[in-house]
Amino acid sequence: MSLDQFSIIESTLREGEQFANAFFTSDQKVEIAQLLDAFGVEYLELTSPAASPQSLADCTRIAQLGLRSKILTHVRCHLDDARLAVDTGVDGIDVVFGTSSYLRQFSHGKDIPYIIDSAIEVIEYIKSQGLEARFSSEDSFRSDLVDLLTIYRAVDKIGVNRVGIADTVGVADPRRVYELVRTLRGVVGCDIEFHGHNDTGCAIANAYCALEAGATHVDTSVLGIGERNGITPLGGLIARMYAYNPDAIRNKYHLPLLREVENYLANLVSVDVPFNNYITGYTAFTHKAGIHAKAILNNPSTYEILDPGDFGLTRYIHVAHRLTGWNAIKERAEQLQLNLNDDEIKRITAQIKALADQKNLSLDDVDVLLRSYHSQRVEEELREAVAAD
Repeated sequence: MSLDQFSIIESTLREGEQFANAFFTSDQKVEIAQLLDAFGVEYLELTSPAASPQSLADCTRIAQLGLRSKILTHVRCHLDDARLAVDTGVDGIDVVFGTSSYLRQFSHGKDIPYIIDSAIEVIEYIKSQGLEARFSSEDSFRSDLVDLLTIYRAVDKIGVNRVGIADTVGVADPRRVYELVRTLRGVVGCDIEFHGHNDTGCAIANAYCALEAGATHVDTSVLGIGERNGITPLGGLIARMYAYNPDAIRNKYHLPLLREVENYLANLVSVDVPFNNYITGYTAFTHKAGIHAKAILNNPSTYEILDPGDFGLTRYIHVAHRLTGWNAIKERAEQLQLNLNDDEIKRITAQIKALADQKNLSLDDVDVLLRSYHSQRVEEELREAVAAD
């Protein structure tokens, strides 16, 4: 089942280069490749060596690093591009050809027989060089189904390793993705790769449904960066798959490295990691409402499907607000090593709520109140002790 056995094709060094703010130096590309390799992704996809002289040099350099991840590059369905890619030393070549009526009419102007002939020629060459070959239709969800299946059957027949389905403009929804992949799964015996753009917010759900239907590979990028709104984010896919099978994801990937990878990329492309980012956003494991906080303190699984500890992170109970509960305040008092009983904590909680109705509180405000109350009680106990003597 693909939900239990799938591979990530990490495309930050290809799709990610198409992000508006992206400009990676050669050394930065190497750093990205090494970080993603250490995280454990199965594949790294690089910009076509035909794109520019520097792209050629970078592809060759990364292919020679000796990483555990397989190195792929992504090229047009053209023999010259394929030959150039082979010479870089990559492990595999991802070939793409636009198949929708939009692309056939307004981009390359080729018909389906031409696409099939070109695909067969290029794939047979790549396979003859001992490399993995993938053929992907571009704009798959606006392509004619009969055309797609005809092309995929032809390339599967000659031994392509994978066929790719690309939601190039982000038009697909999970049901459509499931149906197309399921149909394709009944037609080809090779692996199936899904590439989904996030223009309408469905990239993660679409990737998950592709795996449910029988896909074997999913393209991702760090923080989802890419053309326009980008593609399936690496962290988002990890979160979704962790929710399905946490043990498998813990064993498969070095999860605590995710935050470093995302922060590094965010800095390179001059963006902030979103506050609500999957796993690493600063509010991802923040709990505020009183009833949530109480349950979390008793058992984190009540309101957390992801364990922050698995990602090298910690949860945070937000207590300085009008929604706070006394259990959360008690936990904060214990963190400060202040010995207060439940009745005292409840009185302090009422004070915090009253103050929070008047102004925005900080954690320091709460701590001052707790320490002040504790000091007053200690002083009273001392006076009582002196009076008793």
